[in-house]
Amino acid sequence: MMLDQDTGLSLTIAQIVQRLKGSSLHSQLERQARISLHKPEIKLESLKEDIKEFLKTSGWEKKLQNAVYSELNVFPSPCHPAAPPEHMKEPLVYMRKAQGSWEKRILKSLNSMCTELSIPLARKRPIGGQKELLNKWNEMGTDEPDLSLFRPVYAPKDFLEVLMNLRNPNYENGDQPSFRNHLGLIQVPLKVKDIPELRDYFSELGLNTGQLGIDDSTQVPPELFENEHVRVGQTVLTEQDSAAAQQYVRQGCPTALRAELWALILNISNQPEDILYYEQLKSNVIQHDLLVDSLIYKDVKLTASNDDYYFVFEDYLYQVLLCFSRDTSVLVHFSYNSATPPKSYIRGKLGVEEYAVFYPPNVAPLCFLYHEPSKLYQIFREMYVRFFFRLHSISSHPSGIVSLCLLFEALLQTHLPQLFYHLREIGAQPLRISFKWMVRAFSGYLATDQLLLLWDRILGYNSLEILAVLAASVFAFRAVNLMEVTSLAAAEAVLADLSTLKVMPLLQIFLFATVT
Repeated sequence: MMLDQDTGLSLTIAQIVQRLKGSSLHSQLERQARISLHKPEIKLESLKEDIKEFLKTSGWEKKLQNAVYSELNVFPSPCHPAAPPEHMKEPLVYMRKAQGSWEKRILKSLNSMCTELSIPLARKRPIGGQKELLNKWNEMGTDEPDLSLFRPVYAPKDFLEVLMNLRNPNYENGDQPSFRNHLGLIQVPLKVKDIPELRDYFSELGLNTGQLGIDDSTQVPPELFENEHVRVGQTVLTEQDSAAAQQYVRQGCPTALRAELWALILNISNQPEDILYYEQLKSNVIQHDLLVDSLIYKDVKLTASNDDYYFVFEDYLYQVLLCFSRDTSVLVHFSYNSATPPKSYIRGKLGVEEYAVFYPPNVAPLCFLYHEPSKLYQIFREMYVRFFFRLHSISSHPSGIVSLCLLFEALLQTHLPQLFYHLREIGAQPLRISFKWMVRAFSGYLATDQLLLLWDRILGYNSLEILAVLAASVFAFRAVNLMEVTSLAAAEAVLADLSTLKVMPLLQIFLFATVT
């Protein structure tokens, strides 16, 4: 059921007002308004207008605008009042059912691990254990516990198998829809953008627009564009305008300004209460031992600590991810996520074990930008509840992993048909190779400077679709070599190392130089 524009707008306003009412910004605004009453320029006969003017000139109006903009970016448009709440989580019933089955499978795996190892899901740490953890909080990477009995709860290929088996039951009988022409692994009829629509959507990435990450643009000398872009970026930061920052980063962030610009887009200011909240989460980690702590530990040991770029941040990763597994504030995002937190797992303020199971190791690249644990933590949490959770749950959202897989396959099948059919014939379906890149948002595959340029655009467009476009661009770039291979293993070898790739030229060539 569609809402007319006026009803939709008034519902959106009501939702935002309701969400901001309990925030610290709301109480700060009230406090500032009360303080302003003592100022001589505030007159009783024009009280309302004078207070508004005071909030505007003192910068509080801008903070309110940024908070509203942030809410609009994160939360979906309101559903029809008659629609059930689960419709906001995911409108398609078969997607909701598939997500529910997937969650049950994960919980079963966790529970069987608990039974096998005789370890409870959660327990209070003994006082000695608490003291020991507190003392080594900043050097947890030096610990070498035996985690050989702990196994990963699932691998990307397990998740891909689930997505490959998704079917819309309405299309099982009757006429075969034209969608059956899609020869990829994903067989659900979701609408994804074609190249002309992508060009329109990502218009700022065009060949005639200045970009950070392009070394040899013929239109504008790179150093000239870069100097001007830095100047504009500094102005955006001075203005403290989230919407302007989001538009700005579509052309890339100068390295020196990236940390502040991302924080502005995500509306994170690291107030004293945020630092206190982080300390409370840390205290919760110290006091309680969760099964998931060992899974996080093992995951970091297997990934980041063996990575040439990220091993230096190993301690940061433990701190952030252990705190994340206790953070009940992230439960809010389940109102618009097709996933559901298992209720039995949340004990008091203990947190959501399911979280770490789904966590993508996307926190590591952020360590290059933020060195203060509480701010690093807030940025990661916000990136997760805005973007990265969509890579680990089954939904019909355009930025969801199902749509990204479909978009990737449709782009290859339409624009590189020979390559697509060749790889399909030799049993090397392209998605079997690219899935792990997309599910990790390319973290751990690209060089860090290139990864951050890619994530600039995720923030700038408030969308993950660029991941599928980049995955297709990589195949296009290596097409000549891939046409020579005769097996999945050989195709994987051709695409094994992405660390030398330059993201922006690949995207530009694929989007704007492809003949449609």
